Amino acid sequence: MPLSRLFASTFGALLLLASIVTAAAAPTRLVDQAPVKITTVAPGLVLVDFGQVAFGNIRLLPGADATGPITVHFGEALTDGRINRKPPGTVRYATTTPTLVGGQPLIAAPAADKRNTTAPAVLTPAEWGVVLPFRWVEIEGWSGELRADQIQRRAAFASTWNDHAASFRSSEPLFDRIWELSRYSIKATTFAGVYVDGDRERIAYEADAYLNQLSHYASDPDPTMTRDTFDHLIKFPTWPTEWAPHMVFMAHADWLQTGDTAWLSPRFESLKSKLLTERAREDGLLVSSEAQVKRGDIVDWPLGERDGYVFKPVNTVVNAFHLRALALMTELARALHRDDEAAAFAARERTTRAAFQAKLFDATRGLYRDGEGTDHASLHANLFPLAFGLVPEPQRPAVAQWLGERGMACSVYAAQYLLEGLFENGGATTALDLMIAPGDRSWRHMVNSGTTITWEAWDQKYKPNQDWNHAWGAAPVNLLSRYVLGARPLTPGWNSIRLRPHTGALTFASGKIPTPRGPVEVAWKRATTFSLTFTVPPKTTARVDLPAIGEAKVFVDGKRVNATKSGDWLLLADELTGTHTVEVR
Repeated sequence: MPLSRLFASTFGALLLLASIVTAAAAPTRLVDQAPVKITTVAPGLVLVDFGQVAFGNIRLLPGADATGPITVHFGEALTDGRINRKPPGTVRYATTTPTLVGGQPLIAAPAADKRNTTAPAVLTPAEWGVVLPFRWVEIEGWSGELRADQIQRRAAFASTWNDHAASFRSSEPLFDRIWELSRYSIKATTFAGVYVDGDRERIAYEADAYLNQLSHYASDPDPTMTRDTFDHLIKFPTWPTEWAPHMVFMAHADWLQTGDTAWLSPRFESLKSKLLTERAREDGLLVSSEAQVKRGDIVDWPLGERDGYVFKPVNTVVNAFHLRALALMTELARALHRDDEAAAFAARERTTRAAFQAKLFDATRGLYRDGEGTDHASLHANLFPLAFGLVPEPQRPAVAQWLGERGMACSVYAAQYLLEGLFENGGATTALDLMIAPGDRSWRHMVNSGTTITWEAWDQKYKPNQDWNHAWGAAPVNLLSRYVLGARPLTPGWNSIRLRPHTGALTFASGKIPTPRGPVEVAWKRATTFSLTFTVPPKTTARVDLPAIGEAKVFVDGKRVNATKSGDWLLLADELTGTHTVEVR
């Protein structure tokens, strides 16, 4: 290695170490919230509803004559009009018995849960007191009527959160409800200042963090929490095999979102270990040890969501993540002008991809096996290669169709990648259908349950100890923004945008997508013709792709323009700026 490169590498690593040691979590704050409803359910017993679950505690403002002990119950679940005091799994219930002293404000919070308030859990500020997720409060022993001005929830959120940064509306109200559930889930789980995996552990995990990141970007443009989570995970990595490459995904997503190589540069060296190349054999494929096969290689979570996956030392899902990380590292190295390293990553990716195809693809069935030495072809062995662009182009439609026919035979986590693969390969209608499918394996089930934050799993029966406040279940907010509204960065930092709305069976959709340059606003309608109206931020260009409708012609603001048909799309020849209406008729 040249001395200059060695110095730059060492200096960059020192900068990263310094940033990790000194970095604080993204700024958070407590917000006072009034109840939406107060009900007297029995003499001396009041039920308070705050409308949505949030992490926090309560402030009581008793009258001058209110004295003595009261009992306060906090709950995430309601059963028969009362807080469920024995909820399933790790659904939250807690109680405390404070004493009122006439006229003096009182902060009511339960005792700390040792599991999520001691290391390695991410801690909230001590001055807040204990916070927990709850929607309802029951108070026993309050004298007289409890007025709305006498109780407030102190809810914790990111200080920079902008509730009006994003929006979504469509011809199917169920998608609107799912989008809002997902958006609020991201907001509510910013309470810790870094992304955590819900309330059970309050630990940052790499895969959770990447999914949070995608949906945070679709909800609010501030990258601070993503970046602080990345630095936290460099210092405190977790154990699953595929979680390590997610760090490369996070760094690449930040660069694509912000275009900021100054943030990326000192962190680049730390990403190399996340490729797991020490596990590679001669042909480039990663090999798992017996211990890694037994525990580290995760495929999906919880265990019952693996679609019968057969674990082998050469694991298709593990290697799909490795290949995707190599491809993204190639792009990051080029962005940093580390051309020799970019060439090395690209060469390794080509070699490994050839072995991946030769050893793991069953040409007879047109599907990937779970690993070397088994003929079992699970959903997961195929959804990840499709999402990562590893399936050879001629085979992609067939793999996408097979996945669509299998349905949601994966977890909430893997659904992000399943639906991405379908949207990217002509399966928009199938992807949207799966999101609102009947039964208990879709977001229809979540919104119909009445939850206000997404779950860790599709249902309690699939993970009895699941959290009811898990943001990796919030994938629809980024999927609906990126694919249905169709706005994505074409170049890092959103200076050039691709607008490619995937309509599925919807007849209209509209919304706002936050970017570092300002909001992108989109509204489209589909009938016998297709109309798209959009506004992009100043000094930003848009490359527009429209659904192809027969031999129809394309018009921009009423004037005929040139467009090229490519598969199911009409690609406008010229990039556009500002506000325009584009029609296919």
